[in-house]
Amino acid sequence: MTQITKHPVPAEIAENALINEQQYNNEYQLSIQDPEKFWGEKGKVVDWIKPYTRVKNTSFDPGHISIRWFEDGTLNLSANCLDRHLADKGDQTAIIWEGDDPSQSKNITYRELHHDVSQFANVLKQQGIRKGDVVAIYMPMVVEAAVAMLACARIGAIHTVIFAGFSPEAVSGRVIDCKAKLIITADEGLRAGRAIPLKKNVDDALTNPNVTTVENVIVYRRTGNVPSWVEGRDLWWHDVTKGVSADCPPEEMNAEDPLFILYTSGSTGKPKGVLHTTGGYLVYATLTFKYTFDYHPGEVYWCTADVGWVTGHSYLLYGPLSNGAKTLMFEGVPNYPAVNRMSQVVDKHSVNILYTAPTAIRALMAEGDKAIEGTHRRSLRILGSVGEPINPEAWEWFYKKIGDSRCPIVDTWWQTETGGFMITPLPGATMLKPGSATLPFFGVRPALVDNLGEPLEGATEGNLVIVDSWPGQARTLYGDHERFEQTYFSTFKGMYFSGDGARRDEDGYFWITGRVDDVLNISGHRLGTAEIESALVAHPKIAEAAVVGIPHNIKGQAIYAYVTLISGEEPSPELYTEVRNWVRKEIGPIATPDVLHWTDSLPKTRSGKIMRRILRKIASGDTSNLGDTSTLADPGVVEKLLEEKQSMSMS
Repeated sequence: MTQITKHPVPAEIAENALINEQQYNNEYQLSIQDPEKFWGEKGKVVDWIKPYTRVKNTSFDPGHISIRWFEDGTLNLSANCLDRHLADKGDQTAIIWEGDDPSQSKNITYRELHHDVSQFANVLKQQGIRKGDVVAIYMPMVVEAAVAMLACARIGAIHTVIFAGFSPEAVSGRVIDCKAKLIITADEGLRAGRAIPLKKNVDDALTNPNVTTVENVIVYRRTGNVPSWVEGRDLWWHDVTKGVSADCPPEEMNAEDPLFILYTSGSTGKPKGVLHTTGGYLVYATLTFKYTFDYHPGEVYWCTADVGWVTGHSYLLYGPLSNGAKTLMFEGVPNYPAVNRMSQVVDKHSVNILYTAPTAIRALMAEGDKAIEGTHRRSLRILGSVGEPINPEAWEWFYKKIGDSRCPIVDTWWQTETGGFMITPLPGATMLKPGSATLPFFGVRPALVDNLGEPLEGATEGNLVIVDSWPGQARTLYGDHERFEQTYFSTFKGMYFSGDGARRDEDGYFWITGRVDDVLNISGHRLGTAEIESALVAHPKIAEAAVVGIPHNIKGQAIYAYVTLISGEEPSPELYTEVRNWVRKEIGPIATPDVLHWTDSLPKTRSGKIMRRILRKIASGDTSNLGDTSTLADPGVVEKLLEEKQSMSMS
C-alpha cells in the first residue's frame, strides 16, 4: 500500500483562517450536542424579513419523514444574494464571465446584476409567472442563466435548471414531471468551439404530446444562428426585456417555500426531482461556502461546474453571491483551445480559489507539464475537488503542479440531495490526507453501519449514513414523497442513506470508497472499485481507469478493469503483465485485475461521471439491454467498447 502523506495546515493559511482546529472541534461538538442553539445562531448568516423562532423540526422516523428548518421565518434568496450587498459592494464585481473563446470576457457588478435580475423578474411576471409556478432553464454558461435563476427566486417561482448537454428526450421528461409553464433557453450554446443546438432541442422536446403545460419559450441570443420559430410561443430575451422596469421588490418567502427542483438520475426508472426549499438551503450554502473555502472579502473564486448541476447552484452562484464574493463563470472546457486553458484563466483573472472535478484534474494530468505551460498561478490560495472521490495520485498532482505545493485542497463529499458540503476539510483547521474527504462539517453526524444497519465503531469500513438532519437537506422528491422515503430512508431505518460506502481511519477521517453498488466482493473480501482505480492510475503510463465486477464461478466476482493510457503509450502484452503486478503490489494479490480492457475513452455523462452501469453490462457480456444512454456525452463510445470486447473474446 502506498504510504499516506499528511499535509499540515500551512502557517500562512492558519494566520488568517476563519476557523482553526480548536474552533472547529469546539463548534462541531456544540453543533452535534445542541443543534437548536448552534443553528439558531448560525441562521443569522442570512438576512430574514421575519426572524425565525423555531429552528429545527425534523424526523427520520419510518412513515414520518419530515424535514423543516427555520419554519416560521421569512426571507428572499435574491435579496440575500443582491440587495443586501448594494450599499457597500454595489460597484464591486459579482460575476466574472469568461467565454468559450478566450478573447471574450466581462465583469458584472452587484448593481448591474441587481438591475438585470429585477428587470427579468418583471418579465416573468408579464409572462404570467407567479409564486409557486415552475420555470425550466436550459441555458449555456452565460450570465443570463444566473439572471434567470435569481429572477425566479425573486418572485417566488421554482426553477428547474436542465443541463445544456441533455437531449430533447431528457428535457421533455423533466418538463412533464415538474409541469413547467415557461422554458428559458438560448439559440445555441458554445462548448470547445462547437455549437450546441439548444433551441432546436427545446423545439424537439415540445413535440412530445405529453408536454402540455409550457406556454412560452424565451430565447437568449448567444450565437445569432436564428433557429426555427413558433410565433406566439417563442420570444426573444432582448425583445421581452426592452423598456421593462427594473423595480421589482423581492417576494417574501417562507423558509420552507420551494426554491428549486434539480433532477438527478436514479439507478433505474425516471429521474428524481430533488426539491430544495429556501431558508435552510440558503443558510447552509452560505455557511459552507464561507468556511470551507475560507473566503475573505475581495477574493476571486472559480467553480468550474455548470449551473445545470447542484455544484453550480450552491457553489457557483448562491453560496458565493450570498457572501458577496466575486465568482467566475466559465463557458468553456479546461483544455480548449489549449491544454493550459485552465491555468491561463487562473492567471488572467488572478483566481484565488479554484474548485474543480477529479475528471478534469486527471485529464490535465495526462497532459503533464503542458497543462501549466507558460503560466505561474501565483494568485492561487485554496484548491477544491468535487464530484467523485479523488485518487491520491491526482490529488498530489493537483497539489504540486496546479497549486505549486502551497495550496490546501478541500476534497468535498456531498450530493444533490444534501444541498451543500457534508464531509470536507476546512483550510485553517484540518490536516490533509490525499484522497480523504476528512471530517464532517458543522451539524453533520455521519456514521458507518453494516448491511443490517448496526453501527460500526472505530477504524472500519461500511455504509455511509447520516443520523440526523441538517439545514441544506432536500425536503422530498417533487410529487413523490413515497419514493423519497423509499430511496433514502428505507435501507437503514431512522437514518439517511447516502448510497456511498466509506472507510474511517484511526484519526476519524472518512475515505469515500464509491457507490455501494461499486463495491466488489472477491472471495469474501470487500474491495472498493475506487481503491483499485486509484492504484491503476498511480501507474505512470495510465491516464484513467474504471473498475467493475464480473461474475466468477470460484471467487464470486472477478475484477474487470477498463484502462486508458496516457498519450504516446501503446498497449502490449508486457504492459498488461506489468499493470497487473503493479496493482498486486499496491493493494495486494486479492486486488489483481483479472481482465484489462485497453480503451481510448470511457462512457461519461455530460457532467463527467463515468457510467459504470454500462461498463458492468459490457464486461459481463450482458449487452442485450444497455438501458438509457441518452445522458452520455458521446454515445459512440459504447459501440467502440463493444467492438473492443468482441475482439478481446476472439483473441
